[in-house]
Amino acid sequence: MTHPTPLYLDNAATSYPKPDAVYASVIKYMRENGASPGRGNYARALEADRLVYEARKAIASLLGAPRPSQVIFTCNATESINIALKGYLRQGDRVLTTGYEHNAVARPLKKLEDQRRIQVDRVPCTAEGALDMESVKAKLQDGVRLLAVSHASNVIGCVTPLEELVAAAHERGAAVLADAAQTAGAYPVDVTAVPVDMLAFTGHKGLLGPTGTGGLYLRKGLELSTLKEGGTGGMSLSPFPPDDPPDRYEAGTMNISGIAGLRASAQYLLDIGVDAVRAHEARLSGLLLDGLESVPKLTCYGPRSAENRIGLVSFNIEGHDPHKVSMRLDRDYGIMVRSGLHCAPEAHRLLGTAPIGAVRASIGYFNQPSDIERFVGALGEIASLPPD
Repeated sequence: MTHPTPLYLDNAATSYPKPDAVYASVIKYMRENGASPGRGNYARALEADRLVYEARKAIASLLGAPRPSQVIFTCNATESINIALKGYLRQGDRVLTTGYEHNAVARPLKKLEDQRRIQVDRVPCTAEGALDMESVKAKLQDGVRLLAVSHASNVIGCVTPLEELVAAAHERGAAVLADAAQTAGAYPVDVTAVPVDMLAFTGHKGLLGPTGTGGLYLRKGLELSTLKEGGTGGMSLSPFPPDDPPDRYEAGTMNISGIAGLRASAQYLLDIGVDAVRAHEARLSGLLLDGLESVPKLTCYGPRSAENRIGLVSFNIEGHDPHKVSMRLDRDYGIMVRSGLHCAPEAHRLLGTAPIGAVRASIGYFNQPSDIERFVGALGEIASLPPD
């Protein structure tokens, strides 16, 4: 049996493939350097220092951050969100969030509800992800200290009106944490134009970098309690962590090989421009949304326009288990997508798709229109099969 050529449509989980420069940079660091930054004054250690700084500077440029030191490296967006929430929130604080948040936000908040008696309120959302801004403003009047919100949903792809939310929160004295796991690198993000207080990102999705990389942007002057303490390579006589970022939040040896790859992917995106990535993915999203309308018995979730969403679409086919749809796509057509709850159960409860979830296809920069045509054709054939 001839197996079909693999087609990867799970970029919202992890982007693939990566730019060639990413692979080369990881291998070069591991083969030709291998030293720890901040832990020596010999040539290779200093070269590793420069590598980390250049990666920090490139990410700061992509995010519009005024200073590279405002970018803290972590192992993923989840760690970044934990640093932000557990480092900022105090006993009894009030937090406002939405029903479309990933478990990376929801679970730390639940932990803090138990440990610090914080109070969490959620803004009502429509099935297309729209927020009631009057409700947001009303709820922010109740002494909310932090608004924690995804820049884009990983389930329905809706883009949050971040600028409007930040303005409303700041006007009422609340800080804003934005989860940019689904947007950084694939959708314009500018922390100067839209002055969020904290922004979490991951390296392995839209930033096109390796897994095990990510970071947290912190506005100038915002100091958090540390999530972990340990060696930072400096101020070793002090029993306390350094006061200044990024060292304050980067205890222990970082994933330098991953950061080497992230430096290369960030430079790649700076060269081609995030606007170009967004335009390409929006075009493919439009083709996908149009194509899905032709598939019988298929229900698509989220905004109907590609302008209002990032490059992912979740759907179900009536009578067909989403997990079986995903397995058939892989087995019979060589197409890789994700099925299930996507680590966002509240979103699926809002959609009415819990507990089984939905199928999600997510586009990347290296996908082409022919990929969309092939995918839609495969779904048409699956939809014509007898119900499960």
